[in-house]
Amino acid sequence: MATSTSTAPTAAEPALPPPLPACPITGEAAAERLEAVSSKLLTDLWRFGAGVAPTPLHRGAGPLGLYRSPCGLRFFHPAIPGDAAFYGAFYGRHRAREYFSAHAAERGDFRAAAALVRPGDRVLDVGCGDGGFAALVPQAAYQGLDLHPLRRPGGPPILAETIEAHAESHPAAYDLVAGFQVLEHVADPLALARAMLRCLAPGGLLVAAMPLHPSPLTAFPNNLLNLPPHHLSWWTEGACAALCEALGLEPVSIGPVPSSRMHARMQWMARLCPLPRPGRHVRRGWLTLAAVWLGFKAAGLAAAVAGLPRGAAPIDVMLVARRPG
Repeated sequence: MATSTSTAPTAAEPALPPPLPACPITGEAAAERLEAVSSKLLTDLWRFGAGVAPTPLHRGAGPLGLYRSPCGLRFFHPAIPGDAAFYGAFYGRHRAREYFSAHAAERGDFRAAAALVRPGDRVLDVGCGDGGFAALVPQAAYQGLDLHPLRRPGGPPILAETIEAHAESHPAAYDLVAGFQVLEHVADPLALARAMLRCLAPGGLLVAAMPLHPSPLTAFPNNLLNLPPHHLSWWTEGACAALCEALGLEPVSIGPVPSSRMHARMQWMARLCPLPRPGRHVRRGWLTLAAVWLGFKAAGLAAAVAGLPRGAAPIDVMLVARRPG
């Protein structure tokens, strides 16, 4: 006689957490998720705090995660970089490029990179803005590169093309290739750095400066200058070393860059913002919004009167590496 077997119902197994995203430098899985950031909150902060729409980010998107890579890099995922409409509105409304240009001669990353340039060197400045770095290297043959250049009368030569296109037409053409505050703006910093490397002659130097973590930029919440879709990653010395290894470059120096007067407001903001630290980098609530607004106003006044505060901590980290050859 046929028999049948049956199994008792089992309790539903708990759902596994989603896998952690890969580090955009090493490809390793992130070590941990540090916090989840509401797209709705982030969009509202940009619209009401900075007066610009953070396209292509939108309120209805899911949360963005802030992750820590084993190499030390902090990165947002999904990585949503700002588009031309966002940067046109942001730079136009706040005249950020003109502000950076006015402080070009005192910038720590510019000064450190300029000291590496020899007479007659060919220099490529990726994401150059208005080419302010050119004034610090008059001994060199300078070429700026920016998809949305800010050209000025009598300014240096700037091409409005991608680094990938430029690498196709100018392989191994430069003795120094620099990217000042560029890698943190893109979803794939390794791909961008590889394109920069293709423009570099054997024995040449790759220079990259990025926002440092931890630093005054990460010392207070809702700092839009350091959040998507503007900044997609925060860098450490370990992250710079990992990038160097991924590119097959010989490290020359990796370390923090001294702050300049250009950073005075952020330095004062980190000191004057009346909120407990540390904490979440993106916070909701009227108390937080009021505290950040009050700190920002007080920091602007302090920067105008006192300039850079004493003992100002570094805000940027810089990598200098040589292409073997």
